[in-house]
Amino acid sequence: MGAPVGFDLDMTLIDSRRAVLSSFAGVAADTGVAIDLADVDRRLGIKLEDELSHWFALDDIPAAVAVYRRHYAGLSADLTVIMPGAREAMAAVRAAGARAVVITAKYVVPARASLDGVGLVADDLYTEMHGPEKGVILERIGAGAYVGDTPADMAAARAAGATAVGVTTGSFTDTELTAAGADVVFDSLERFPKWYSSIV
Repeated sequence: MGAPVGFDLDMTLIDSRRAVLSSFAGVAADTGVAIDLADVDRRLGIKLEDELSHWFALDDIPAAVAVYRRHYAGLSADLTVIMPGAREAMAAVRAAGARAVVITAKYVVPARASLDGVGLVADDLYTEMHGPEKGVILERIGAGAYVGDTPADMAAARAAGATAVGVTTGSFTDTELTAAGADVVFDSLERFPKWYSSIV
């Protein structure tokens, strides 16, 4: 078996931007708390509780989480789509005899629902992981590479000794991902299979 390859979920394998931002808009409407969706967009990929901490007092976060998850459960199926090349990227990893592992900051229920909704299957799924926490998982499973759309993803891969593969399908540019340690950056996962097959 080859070394496992880790994949981020939101804005790497799936385009969940509309679902996430619409859910935060719902939280703002239901709670009366002003939430700048542009700010949320710039931080896409962090844990829900961490994002809500920008807008709510600590004691109010659990209630806000519940409101968000209610909105997201109703919106995600219609507003989430698979990223171009995601299916083929995971298939390329399996064709090389390796496991395609999803490591995400998302909570387990919406993570599984999101994967099921776009027809993707993870060989392993690790949820509620962000930044250095992802690095711990990557090192534990002996990952050869991690594919993600944020600087934190690139740093996690480097910390684990894995190849850091950036995709500019999220909120960050080629320059930002490279500065964070990306070994290679693609504008789409459609370019991943050919690159991966050249290194295994």
